[in-house]
Amino acid sequence: MTAPRPAYFRQLSPTRFEATEFTSGAWNTSEQHIAPAIGLLAHLIEADHRSRGGQLRLASLSCDILGVLAIGEFDVEVSVVRPGRTIELVEAVLTSGGRTGVRARAWMLQTADTEGVAGSGFAAMPALASTPPFPFGETWEGQCVKTLEVRREQLGAGRGRSWVRTDTELLAGATVSEHARFVGMLDFANGLVPRANPAEIAFPNVDLNVSFFRAPAGDWLGLDTTVSFGPDAVGLTESVVHDEHGPVGTLSQTLTIRA
Repeated sequence: MTAPRPAYFRQLSPTRFEATEFTSGAWNTSEQHIAPAIGLLAHLIEADHRSRGGQLRLASLSCDILGVLAIGEFDVEVSVVRPGRTIELVEAVLTSGGRTGVRARAWMLQTADTEGVAGSGFAAMPALASTPPFPFGETWEGQCVKTLEVRREQLGAGRGRSWVRTDTELLAGATVSEHARFVGMLDFANGLVPRANPAEIAFPNVDLNVSFFRAPAGDWLGLDTTVSFGPDAVGLTESVVHDEHGPVGTLSQTLTIRA
């Protein structure tokens, strides 16, 4: 009998979920890494949209990270802010321990054939096969980063290009889109090419904003990342997001820098 695959979350009811030990975070191992939680919110937004007969695509996701998340049970409520047949705005709110931990808003947009004008000026990623493996789990604490397979080309302090994938299920037993699975790996961008030693300087992000001009596909997430620190304890991590076929969108994370 085949053993079940490890998963970041289990569903306990339509709105209640449980984080597993595989979400154990990088800054504090008793807290969740926020990356899988954001992926779960994207999945639930998509699932709610499909349950209402919607055919729109998730085009952007803006997340405010309002606090740390304990490893354990939490609730998620999904609501439609702006309904529409061609454009819809949906919100998902994660509540843990009686307070809001993450608030995410997604624009769902109509799709059509625009192949004739499709294109992008973003530079290509290095070939997956030529990008060396990177021991991400040795840089950061927690089980979550250890669920990843990472390849990285370091270009300087806070500058690099990485390929990331995971065999860990986002939600145990659930069918999850490639889109939501990609979203569930995006927040790792901030730790892949740090400007400073995370044992000496903390630089957690307070938000995550991603826009997709193409729906991603395949197992590997590519991140062409630049990390910037300002002179007054505020920073920014920016990435061009790729799949194995090319660029698909952009990602930004605002940082609070603390010694």
